[in-house]
Amino acid sequence: MNANLILQKLDGLTARFEEVSTLITDPEVIADRNRFVRLTKEYKGLEELLSAKRDYEQLLANLDEARSIVMNDDDPDLKEMAREEIAAGEERLPALEEQIKLMLVPADPEDAKNAIVEIRGGTGGDEAALFAGDLYRMYAKYCEVKGWGVAVSSVSEGTSGGFKEIIFTVTGDNVYGTLKYESGVHRVQRVPQTETQGRVHTSAATVAVLPEADEFDVEINEGEIRWDTFRSSGAGGQNVNKVESGVRLNYTWRDPVTGESEEIRIECTETRDQPKNKERALSRLRSFIYDREHSKYMDDIASRRKTMVSTGDRSAKIRTYNFPQGRITDHRINYTIYNLPAFMNGDIQDCIDRLTIAENAERIKESEL
Repeated sequence: MNANLILQKLDGLTARFEEVSTLITDPEVIADRNRFVRLTKEYKGLEELLSAKRDYEQLLANLDEARSIVMNDDDPDLKEMAREEIAAGEERLPALEEQIKLMLVPADPEDAKNAIVEIRGGTGGDEAALFAGDLYRMYAKYCEVKGWGVAVSSVSEGTSGGFKEIIFTVTGDNVYGTLKYESGVHRVQRVPQTETQGRVHTSAATVAVLPEADEFDVEINEGEIRWDTFRSSGAGGQNVNKVESGVRLNYTWRDPVTGESEEIRIECTETRDQPKNKERALSRLRSFIYDREHSKYMDDIASRRKTMVSTGDRSAKIRTYNFPQGRITDHRINYTIYNLPAFMNGDIQDCIDRLTIAENAERIKESEL
C-alpha cells in the first residue's frame, strides 16, 4: 500500500469523524446505551487514526522539503542536515505506515471487554490439577502487574492441591484482547510430586477465555431462569456455612441457528451476599450464551485465514511447559524461550506481544486481499 493509497483511505474518515462527533452529543443517542457505547468507541478509534494521519502527512512533507534542499541548495551544512533528516524520516516511515495499516483494519469489538477465564485440569489426574493451579497463579500475577482486577467465581479443588476447575473474571483495559491468546490446551512435562522414581510425566490443562457479555449483547428471558440457593463452603469463616449465600441457576438455551436446546447450570459462591452472587451468576450466563454465539463469528474469521493465532479453540494444543529443560514453546508461532521460572511467575508479556504481532500481520494481509 503506497503513500497515496494510505492518504486516500484516511481522507475518507474525516467526514465520518465529524459526523460521529455530532452524534455522541445528541440526547437521543445518549439515551440509547447500546448505540452511544458503540459510537463512543468509534469516535476514539477515529480520533487516533486522524492523529496518525497528521503525523504521517507531516513526515512526508518534511521528507519532501529535505530532499528539495539536497537537490537544490548550495549550503553544504544545510545539505548535510537535510540528509540526516531524510535518513531519520525514512527509518521511521515504514513503522508508521504499518501502524496506520493496522489501525485501518476494523478492530475486533470484543478486545476492549473484560474476560471470564476458565481453567480445567485435563489428562494427568492430580498432576493436571496441580498444573491448573500453577496456570491460575501465573495469570493472577500477570494481572497484578497489569493492574487488572481478578475475582474468582467458582472453584473445584484437586485432591492433592491445585484445581480441577477454576473460573474467574478479569477486569481492566483491553483484557479480552490480551488474554484471548491463552485459549487452548496447555501441556506440561515434569516429574510430579507423587512420582517416586523420578520419571517425567506429561499432563495438560485447558484454558478458555471468554469476552464478558454486556446486557445488550444477548437476550435472556429471566422469567425462565430457575434459581436455587445453598450454603457455601470454603473460605469466609463460619458465617458462610450458616447462610444460604450460594446460588445456582438453571436455564434452557436454544441455539438461534439450529434450534437445538442446551441446559445451562451455573453456580456462584463468590461472596457472602446472595444478591451479588445472583448478579454474577447472571453475568456468567450472559457470557456463556454469548460465547456460543460468538464462536460462529470466530469460525467465519478462521475460514478466511490460512493460519489463526487466536481461534478460541479449546481443543488446540497451543503451548508446552518443559520443566526439566526450563523451556516454554508456543506452537502457534514457533516461539521458544528458556526462562520457565519467570514465565510461571507471570512474566508472559513477551509471548503475548509476539502473538499479537503475528495476528496483526494476519489481519493486515487479510485486509489487503
